[in-house]
Amino acid sequence: MFGDHPATRPLSEATGVEFLDTTLRDGEQAPGVSLTPEEKADIAQRLDDADVSVIEAGSACTGPGERETIQRVTSLDLDATVTSFCRGVKNDVDLALDCGVDGVDIVVPASDRHVETKVGTTHEEVIADTVELVEYAADHGLWVEVLGEDGSRADLEFLVELMSAAMDAGADRICVPDTVGHATPDRMLEIYAALADVGPTSTHTHDDLGLAVTNALVGVAAGADLVHGTVNGIGERAGNVAIEEVAIALDHGYGVQTLKTDELYGLAELVANATGVPIAPNKAVVGENAFTHESGIHTDGTLKDDAMYEPYPPEKVGRERRLVLGKHAGRAGVEAALREHDVDVDDDELSEVVSRVKQLGDRGKRVTDADLLAIAEEVRGQERDRRVELLDLTAASGSGTPTASVRLRVQGEERTAAGTGSGPVDAALTAVRNALGTAADAQLDEYHVDAITGGTDAVVTVEVTMSRGDRTVNVAASDSDITTASVRAMVDALDRLLAYDEDPVIADD
Repeated sequence: MFGDHPATRPLSEATGVEFLDTTLRDGEQAPGVSLTPEEKADIAQRLDDADVSVIEAGSACTGPGERETIQRVTSLDLDATVTSFCRGVKNDVDLALDCGVDGVDIVVPASDRHVETKVGTTHEEVIADTVELVEYAADHGLWVEVLGEDGSRADLEFLVELMSAAMDAGADRICVPDTVGHATPDRMLEIYAALADVGPTSTHTHDDLGLAVTNALVGVAAGADLVHGTVNGIGERAGNVAIEEVAIALDHGYGVQTLKTDELYGLAELVANATGVPIAPNKAVVGENAFTHESGIHTDGTLKDDAMYEPYPPEKVGRERRLVLGKHAGRAGVEAALREHDVDVDDDELSEVVSRVKQLGDRGKRVTDADLLAIAEEVRGQERDRRVELLDLTAASGSGTPTASVRLRVQGEERTAAGTGSGPVDAALTAVRNALGTAADAQLDEYHVDAITGGTDAVVTVEVTMSRGDRTVNVAASDSDITTASVRAMVDALDRLLAYDEDPVIADD
C-alpha cells in the first residue's frame, strides 16, 4: 500500500510531514474535559517545544472565556502557527482575528448529510459561501485551511470541486476529516489520491474503528503532508489520532522525522494531568507498560541486550526502561533489582528471594522496592533499624487552608512539625519536610492511587516513586484514609532512601 499502489509513495520518501495539534480544541471536546487558560498555555508551550508546526488553540466563536484562552496562547509568541477553528460564517473569522491568531481552520459541510440535512443548503451554495469566506480570511492576512466536514462520506466528485474552489480562492491547504471515524484505509486512499493534485492536503482521522493511525499514514502515502491529531489521542467518542503514535510510526518505521520525539512523554503526562484523562497502561509510546518488563524471560533478555524486547529505546520518547517484580519475575530480574540497592545475595538466598517474590505476586500484589528489600533482609537474617517512622498524623481541610501535623521517630528521637498546602496530602508532606529538614529533599517522581475495596469505606493503596540523588525507590501503603496512606508511603520511601546515607538525619535550625 505504501509505494506499491500507483497512487501512493513509499513512506520513507514522505519528508516534510508536519503536525497540526488540536488537543486544545478537538481534544477538549472529549466528555468531561475542560482546560483553563493557564493549562492551555502550558500545553501550547510544550507543543511548540516539541516542534509541532500548527497549534489549533480553540474556537473563538465558543465564547468570551475561550477567546481569553486563545489570546493567552497567541501572547506566547510561539514559533508554531496558532489557529482558531471557525464555522463557515464571517463572524467566526472576525472573532478569530480579534484573538490575534495566525490562521483559521474553516469547516464547511461536505457530505450530503451535512449539506442537505444539517445545514439545509445545496452543493452550489456551499462552494460559493466557501469561496467568499476564504477570500475574506486571506484578505485579512490569515493562513487558511478549509476542512470538508464528514468528507469521508462525501461524494468524491463534489469533494474535489469544493476543495479546488477553496484553493483557487486563496486557501493555503485543504483537509478531508474522517469526522465520525467511518473510513477504511481503502476509502482514505481513494479520497487522498483524488486530492493529490488539488493542493497541500491534511489528514484528520478518528479512531472509532481503531484505524486512526493507519488512515493517517495512508493519507501521507497518498500525498498529505500535515497530520491533524491530539496528544494521547483524546477527543470525541473514541478520540482523534494520537500524534505520538503517528510520529513514532514514521520515525521508527520509515526514518521520517516530524518533531522532537524525546518531548512526547513529558507532553503526554502534562495533557493527562491537565485533562484528568489518565493514560492507559498499555497505551502505545507513552503508556506505563510500554517499556516495563516483568516476565523472567523478557527481563533476562533485556538485561543482556536493551533491544531484545523493545522496538526502539525508551529515550527516543523521553522515557526510561523499568524492570518490575511480580509473579513472572525471574532470577536475573530479581538479582538486578537487588543490585540496584547494593544488596548482595548468594545463590541459595537469591532462590529464596525469588520464591517469595513470586508468592507475593501470586496474591495479586505488585512487588515494590520496599517489599523486595524487606524480603531480602528477612532471608539474610538481618534486622533493619528504621531511620524515619510515622507515629501520628493529623490533617484538616475544608473551607480554610488545609493544615497537617505529624509526629515522627527519627533515629530514636521524636519530632513534631506542622505544615499547610493546597490539600491535606500536600500539607502533610510539608509537615514531614519541616520535621526532617534538608534530609527530606527527595523528589516525588510518581504517585498512583488505587481503590482496592468498594463502598464508602474503601481501602486505598497509594504507590509512590521517590528519588534522592542517584537513588530511586518505590513503596506502597494501604489505608482507608488516602492522606494517611500517602504519607505512610512517602515516609517509608524516605526511610529507604536515607538508609543509603551514613550521615545522621539532623533537623534544620
